[in-house]
Amino acid sequence: MAKRLGTQLFVSKLSFFTNHQELKTLFSPFGVVKEARLIRDPKTQRPKGFGFVTFETETEAHKALKAMNGRIVRGRLIFVEFAHDKASKTDTNT
Repeated sequence: MAKRLGTQLFVSKLSFFTNHQELKTLFSPFGVVKEARLIRDPKTQRPKGFGFVTFETETEAHKALKAMNGRIVRGRLIFVEFAHDKASKTDTNT
């Protein structure tokens, strides 16, 4: 059975100066970006250095992952992977 990869990417090791628009612009050459969001500390509202980018299709997300994973952006080596549902981390071995 083929595993569905999804359309949402997790992007880590981002510069703390990266904003939502820059993140969206960075990934838009690979397809239609439906959402680009950075995660912030709830108390300080400072960026945590990671975020999520959601594409319209799995193909676009896969293209972006291949092109952007391990790329240097704003002087930092970023990592890109498919986002996982919180529920999928509780799978048991069968």
